Amino acid sequence: MPRLEDNTQQSLLPSFKQRTQAAWGSFSDFALRDNVLEVAVGLILAAAFTTVVSSFVDGIVSPIISLLPFFDRNLEEKFAVLRQGPKYEAHGYNTLKQALDDGAVVMAYGDFLSKIIRFLVVALALFVIARVYGWAADDSVIKRQVKCKACRKRISEKV
Repeated sequence: MPRLEDNTQQSLLPSFKQRTQAAWGSFSDFALRDNVLEVAVGLILAAAFTTVVSSFVDGIVSPIISLLPFFDRNLEEKFAVLRQGPKYEAHGYNTLKQALDDGAVVMAYGDFLSKIIRFLVVALALFVIARVYGWAADDSVIKRQVKCKACRKRISEKV
């Protein structure tokens, strides 16, 4: 196996060290900037907020909606059988899991409705937070949009 001369090995080591330090310095400049840290904190708070909203919808809103006359069980369990499975009986399937295990083709509209409700609760909560922030800080997050007279695009109205 060919070997490098001693002076070549010694000259490669400092350049590798310098390149590594430069790469680490640029990475730390990127990762520790204020906006990157703010985004990271925002994502962590968003994940926690989503967990709270999911719990609220699953534990409080869905049972109340299930009490409506046209829903006779949990909202997530509402489904329609599009094609029956081989073990389909005259009275149908009792649960979504039972229908899926039998190989039936189902439309799980209850799960979809539950996710729509969850989205609406998150959107409403974020809207309320933005309005409260705008009221407390005198800096509106929600900007009114108007059509630009020159280009006809929708732009934020000047305050």
